[in-house]
Amino acid sequence: MSTLLSVVASPEKAENKSKKKRDGPRIGVAAAILGETQGKETSKDTSSQGKDGQNGTAGTPSGAASAGTWRSFFGGLFGGRRRSAENTAEFTVDGIRSMLQGRSFTLNDFDLRQTVGTGTFGRVRVVKIKGSRVRIPLALKIMKKSEVINLRQVEHIRSEKDILSTLHHPFIVNMFATFQDQKRLFLILEYVNGGELFALLRRAGRLPQEHTRFYIGEIALAFNYMHSVFVIYRDLKPENLLLDCQGHIKITDFGFAKHVEDLTWTLCGTPEYLAPEIIQSKGHGKAVDWWALGVLMFELLAGYPPFYDENPMGIYQKVISGKFSTPKHIDVKARDLIKRFLTLERTKRLGCLAGGFQDIKDHKWFRGGWSWEALQAKQVAPPFQPAVRSNDDTSMFQQYPESTESSCPKIEKEEQQFFEGF
Repeated sequence: MSTLLSVVASPEKAENKSKKKRDGPRIGVAAAILGETQGKETSKDTSSQGKDGQNGTAGTPSGAASAGTWRSFFGGLFGGRRRSAENTAEFTVDGIRSMLQGRSFTLNDFDLRQTVGTGTFGRVRVVKIKGSRVRIPLALKIMKKSEVINLRQVEHIRSEKDILSTLHHPFIVNMFATFQDQKRLFLILEYVNGGELFALLRRAGRLPQEHTRFYIGEIALAFNYMHSVFVIYRDLKPENLLLDCQGHIKITDFGFAKHVEDLTWTLCGTPEYLAPEIIQSKGHGKAVDWWALGVLMFELLAGYPPFYDENPMGIYQKVISGKFSTPKHIDVKARDLIKRFLTLERTKRLGCLAGGFQDIKDHKWFRGGWSWEALQAKQVAPPFQPAVRSNDDTSMFQQYPESTESSCPKIEKEEQQFFEGF
């Protein structure tokens, strides 16, 4: 049964310069789009793991956690509050879509609840539809037209809306409807209450291999689906990966996604995750997503990205060189898969060879444990289930100052044409 999710994405980065570990989220190279929130993590994060380096492992950055740390981490996070999926995922995505289909909305149609993300030109709030017999929690992404125009993000916002309206996959955020008024744009999305994978990684330092395999597998399935309909994502990172109440991945923030049948040349993404062909303006396609998956796999296993540097230019130089050192605790099969994803020549990169996605599925790191068919059907038990009480629980997100949504500048009449048909 599909669950409800929210869209919160690319937050602002703050590096611990002495430890290679990330104490805060990152923003993309291009001008910030909504979802670039500030330091989101579970409001229950009282652990010092990944902050002071006391739980370090030999041969790794001091923020990386040991297996014993992981056991205590999970015990503390569950905290006796774990509930069955049936209690928190009461409504199917198709049921919600059917209920909302064909309806026209205004902001007054919603009870505005807690903010679960803020960004450069708006915020994401949990909402419920007034007068509805079934009080389903949704996520309302609210964007100021004036800021969208000022930051030259009209094309990205329209692309996000168009792409989300066509994508339907168990590991991708679902969009139900859009509307606008004179000052703002609105996306009605699912609400996912399990928080970000970023928060999980930040608390734990690094993830065990079996957990990483599960998340990488679900993301790979989502990427293969996107590529089959000529969509490239271009913004993979832990901050853009949500967990539903069962613990399954939901990819969010499609502001940098694009329909591409051949190549595109736009420079966008997050520095640590940029493929070399993006940096070198050689034109890029789906191969950049497989590169980014290799970066993510490394970061989940190591606790820091492979091309870490305090300066973006230093990151770019390292990416172009293709050289990185893998921590000793990462096993040989995982090292091989990472190396095949992080291949400089895109035509030789795993996922881009003659075998396509099948080459990824057949890699020895994925053998044993579960089948790809079971993973696609969400029949594989997630390694971690968020401690949420209900489908409208917001405890896994940071608390933000609330807004009345009334203080929003107007735009000129001729500027409204940018948003025709939204």
